[in-house]
Amino acid sequence: MSAPLAPAILPAPKDVRDLLEGLLGKDVTVSPGDPVSLNDGAALAVYVDPQMSANAVCLMDVPLAAWCAGALALLPKGGLEDAIDEGELSAMHLEVVYEVVNVAAALFNGGGVTHSKLHKLYAPSEAVPGDLAGLAAAFNRIDLSVDVAGYGNGSLSIVIA
Repeated sequence: MSAPLAPAILPAPKDVRDLLEGLLGKDVTVSPGDPVSLNDGAALAVYVDPQMSANAVCLMDVPLAAWCAGALALLPKGGLEDAIDEGELSAMHLEVVYEVVNVAAALFNGGGVTHSKLHKLYAPSEAVPGDLAGLAAAFNRIDLSVDVAGYGNGSLSIVIA
């Protein structure tokens, strides 16, 4: 009989940077940042364990979501700036952000921890169920300022249940 697996753990800032650099193909700088709030408009990625219980969330403000979409899909900065000014991401932007947060599930998976997978991505303007909003405001978190070279800066928060 094997030992029970541990719950997901918070990734180190370096792991976040390495994952984003590898995925986006751009230099990425991370530093301590302010918490991302759903009240300010943010994309919310929800990760679940094999029993479909939410065990982690990733909040990305609109600027960072736009910059990640731009870097991954090679989009011009001007259109992204318009999306940021409007506080809205297009369906195409969200599709690319979905790929970013799907790959980011790797941050929660490693030896000895319960497997996590992306369950859903909520758009910045989409209503979020109360239990997930509560999890997004929890204290077991890492809050980062993220700069994507050639695009710009945004904020990222990762919260573990």
